[in-house]
Amino acid sequence: MSEPLLQVKNLHKHFPVFGQGLMRRQVGLVKAVDDVSFDLMPGETLGLVGESGCGKTTTGRTILRALDPTAGEVLFRDGDENIDLTRLTARELKPLRTQMQMIFQDPFASLNPRMTVGDIVG
Repeated sequence: MSEPLLQVKNLHKHFPVFGQGLMRRQVGLVKAVDDVSFDLMPGETLGLVGESGCGKTTTGRTILRALDPTAGEVLFRDGDENIDLTRLTARELKPLRTQMQMIFQDPFASLNPRMTVGDIVG
């Protein structure tokens, strides 16, 4: 059995919320991505589906390191080694970026409004 191409383990991305006024201190956190884990095997395709604002884009951007994660691991298989993308510098990430990408899909062009979600996915 082959090894996963991508392993995401306990991925978190939190954004600080700041108060109003002169001090503008942090008053809370928005947990945009909270404990996401999955394995992606070679040849598989992953689609993130959910309501607007549920963290799909933030999850993708955090996996690809367009955003730095708050916590977790993103292990990418490159040849015979697993590389933790969360620990790489921008310079170390650059050659790996040619092997990964996010593809956004226009829902109006791809989903038939006359079909149920179950019919479309199933």
